[in-house]
Amino acid sequence: MKIAYYQQDIVWENTGANLNKIEKVLASLKPDTDLFVLPEMFHAGFTMNPSKVAEPMDGDVVQFLKENADKYGITIIGSAVISENGKFYNRLLVVSTGGKVVTYDKRHLFSVGGEDKNYIPGNKRVVTKVKDVRVMLLICYDLRFPVWSRSKNDYDLLIYIANWPASRAEVWKTLLKARAIENQCYVVGVNRVGKDDTITYTGDSMVLDAKGKIISEAGKKEGVFYAVTDMGALKDFRAKFPVWRDADDFELKV
Repeated sequence: MKIAYYQQDIVWENTGANLNKIEKVLASLKPDTDLFVLPEMFHAGFTMNPSKVAEPMDGDVVQFLKENADKYGITIIGSAVISENGKFYNRLLVVSTGGKVVTYDKRHLFSVGGEDKNYIPGNKRVVTKVKDVRVMLLICYDLRFPVWSRSKNDYDLLIYIANWPASRAEVWKTLLKARAIENQCYVVGVNRVGKDDTITYTGDSMVLDAKGKIISEAGKKEGVFYAVTDMGALKDFRAKFPVWRDADDFELKV
């Protein structure tokens, strides 16, 4: 599967400007792209003013993703500020052709930054398929909680989308590598660059294989980057070194 990911400099709380940027990027994608991954809150930045930028599921942001998924024949992933019944969610959207939408609401809200006071946490672990590749969906702070991320031999690709600050960049890189190794899976970590109203971001988006080797990295600049996953090689590695068979049993309670 060919993955494109956009290390985006998000325009603060400006949905129109961000969608215009993304539209231009989509038009420049290589024609054989299967999956396009955007950062967390790609249309607004990591805002604690959800009422200012939130949209319903039938709003402009979701419609934009649906139209472009159909236009380019790809699956698009990113999170948006979504409003439902007067409540706000940091919701990851997986939008594929034909208007299909799969969602995951961020489970671990960043209480240090007040996210828990402005958004409702999710309570469902979500694994979906993109071109027959089993994909688990997670957002930013979820990366720090390995139990929530733990494979039950039920996914092949783990995606983290983020607004992860420059001050903790080494933590980001270290945890992405750890999640790849411990779960014997590909990991895609897509972070933003630039600055919001107070925080600086340096990107460091990357794709890693199941041994923790970086197969694609974006560094610290805005742009689109690519990686190709080899599910046959992953299957062979897991068969030859089946660590998952010796994993501890556990049950998640939410």
